Amino acid sequence: MRMGLAIDASCDLSQEFLQKHNVAIMPITVKVDRETFMDDRRPEELQRFIDRRLGSRSHSAETEPCPVDEVQKLFLDKLVLDYDCVFCLTITATRSPINEHVNRASFAILKNYRQVREQAGVPGPFMMRVVDTRNVFAGTVPAIYEAARLIAADEPPAAIRERLTHIANNSYGYMLPRDLIHLRNRIKKRGDRSVSLFSAMVGTALDIKPLLRCFRGETGPVGKVRGFDHGAEVLFDYATQRVRAGLLVPVVCVSYGGDLAVLAKLPGYAGLRAACEETGVELMEAPMSITGMVNVGEGAVTLGFAAEEHVAEF
Repeated sequence: MRMGLAIDASCDLSQEFLQKHNVAIMPITVKVDRETFMDDRRPEELQRFIDRRLGSRSHSAETEPCPVDEVQKLFLDKLVLDYDCVFCLTITATRSPINEHVNRASFAILKNYRQVREQAGVPGPFMMRVVDTRNVFAGTVPAIYEAARLIAADEPPAAIRERLTHIANNSYGYMLPRDLIHLRNRIKKRGDRSVSLFSAMVGTALDIKPLLRCFRGETGPVGKVRGFDHGAEVLFDYATQRVRAGLLVPVVCVSYGGDLAVLAKLPGYAGLRAACEETGVELMEAPMSITGMVNVGEGAVTLGFAAEEHVAEF
């Protein structure tokens, strides 16, 4: 059985991984003032967004996840011909309508694929499985990484689906923003009042950063740190401990909203890299999506891994 992968663009993966596994991307349209960016994980479009240095303006951006008809087109024009089964993984349904869009599109896809395949001389049925990673940005990577591994091992679709559900339920995504005012303005626009203007202003004045975590679709602060570099060190040291304790999937993904070369210069990153090398865990560095930078802010770090349920202590 020919099996493939599709993701939405806000899932932070390296370009190398996307190319190696021929991952299909469901794009997100991002509009900032009068400018439009197509968030489809193409390096040139990511760089164009960064070079524009939109800064505080991007908090007012409008994001439009791949609409239902475009998902249908992607599958019926290409994926139903290239594969017999496609696993479609999205960021958590609690933060984006893309999962709902894909599920709605699946009805038309499964209804119409036979005619498309017959006309192209492709025999047999087609399946698609939609998986909610229950996480965001780098936190989506463990489930996607595991999907690619299981597909390469030619595991049956039912076994893959069951395993991915387990990984999604045990994936942890952490976020360290640089700009609290940007973050506060962005979440306010989304109707979330978890960071007040007062907290954002005091945090900015005192250089206090929140450590945010997404777990099973719920996002909230799990700690506070003084200064971005110190926050990075705390986060990377924590990830190092989890790597040495054992992960469910041998990957840690770190995404950054800017030049990836910055990561190696942050305190604690060398220790995380060393721990990954010693334990056979892949340390994946990924550019943060345009959508991620709009929501968390440029220069932010997100980090994801899958592990048995535990209490995060910062």
